[in-house]
Amino acid sequence: MNWSCVHGTLYIVTIRDNDAHEAASMYYLQGETMETIARHLGVSRSSVSRLLAYARETGLVRITVAAAPGERGTLAGELNRFFGINSTVVRVRDFDTGVNRLGNVAKVAAERLMDMVGAGDTLAIAWGNTTAEVARHLPPVEIPNVTVVQLNGAGSSTGAGVRYIDTTISQAAESFGANMVHFPVPAFFDYAETKQQLWQERSVRYVLDTIEDANIAVFGVGAFDGDMPSHVYSAGYIDPEEIAALRADGVVGDVCTVLLREDGSYDLPINERASGPDPQTLRKIPRRLCVVAGEAKTIPLIAALRAGLITDLVVDDRTARRVLEKIRLSGAGVRSFG
Repeated sequence: MNWSCVHGTLYIVTIRDNDAHEAASMYYLQGETMETIARHLGVSRSSVSRLLAYARETGLVRITVAAAPGERGTLAGELNRFFGINSTVVRVRDFDTGVNRLGNVAKVAAERLMDMVGAGDTLAIAWGNTTAEVARHLPPVEIPNVTVVQLNGAGSSTGAGVRYIDTTISQAAESFGANMVHFPVPAFFDYAETKQQLWQERSVRYVLDTIEDANIAVFGVGAFDGDMPSHVYSAGYIDPEEIAALRADGVVGDVCTVLLREDGSYDLPINERASGPDPQTLRKIPRRLCVVAGEAKTIPLIAALRAGLITDLVVDDRTARRVLEKIRLSGAGVRSFG
């Protein structure tokens, strides 16, 4: 066992780390077989397989897949052409469960996010089932002077999910070796006036200013229904009666706890009480990575795209196909509310 230094941080290097590094170098760089590596290290083939898995899990090895040589006619190409975004479509198997589909999409999204974040960046993360899964798949790397800030409040009258939300933000910050800024306010205020007053407090203004300084944001879209209902609805942040009223008003979901109609509009009284950034604020962040898994989120995703909230998208192929089918059937273009 010895010590190594990366970006000024000391950490312990074990014999397993050294073996994993050597195995990965031989396998990925030199093209050696697992049998050859096993003989070289004096271990079994199954041990080599575990070392390679360990190398990927700990960030010793990062595997990326380049964009397809030609996007014309592909789902990603059609999404990019229609909405002016940079999308990655993740192929999923027809028999995958909602959990497996989310996991596969989150793995790709974590890789995309790793490629986006650099030294000195400020990353704003909205909490939710999707971003929690993305954070779980981030490998540990040390990038200097990164800040991770919570994009929307999480408190409720029951305190539902606050610990889970804290874990999401903490995991992302730990992965990048980043400074962490929490947003200790409710997801939705009871009164818009209370929010307006609290927004003047210096401690809250510090968080809001950090969000406005962010150059990368990552978030999902919330949907009322689906295999895995969005946490903001399933955990009771909005009363069932209010959800019914929102549906009647054409609301289809949310981004960062800001509710949207299918056409991308958001002029709703509840948004005066929401802690998340309004779309005008969110659009000021240069790179905005949206991660979506599950066909139940088709319409909320269309709403977010029409509102101009997304610059980068990672989505499963079935949902991507439903988005394009819906757009073609409706014959409606992208409407801007900027």
